[in-house]
Amino acid sequence: MTVGSIAVRYAKALLTFVDETGKAEEVYREALKLKDTWMAVSALQTAMNNPLLAPAKKSALIEEALGGKITAEFRRFVRLVLHERRENMLLFMLTSYIGLYRKQKNINVGSLITATPASPAVIERIRKMVTDQTKGTAEFTAKVDPNIWGGFIFQLGTYRLDASLAHQIQLVRKQFVEKNRSIR
Repeated sequence: MTVGSIAVRYAKALLTFVDETGKAEEVYREALKLKDTWMAVSALQTAMNNPLLAPAKKSALIEEALGGKITAEFRRFVRLVLHERRENMLLFMLTSYIGLYRKQKNINVGSLITATPASPAVIERIRKMVTDQTKGTAEFTAKVDPNIWGGFIFQLGTYRLDASLAHQIQLVRKQFVEKNRSIR
């Protein structure tokens, strides 16, 4: 079996289990937090992939990565993964669970990149527009990147709207070069 199919099986089982117990949202938040921590802290990745480290220590590391607060359902899932010696696939399982949960709850993920910080009113207006258009909820991050010089870049799923000044200048430059090449 491939890593992807194993991860999806575990993720589906976790989603079914937490749906029955009514803890799907809490486990979703824990999965997001653990995934972010896993990606940010390379020592956690190394420890989880260390075959000499006892499963109890690995479980304690995961609880510590989540701030010591963990639902019983997520703790049970982690223990199952560790018992089955699948901890090297835990990140893939978390990613699969997050994707399945978002699909089930119709959560759209996106990002807004601006040259200067966007006001909370603008962010809320964009969130409302996305919610109205997609008939679901919107989860997106607002980032500041001074390299775009002005305007914004909005991405939602596979849709990308690049209205940045840097992109507009790049388009004008490209058109100018193409026009001047045809003059020769």
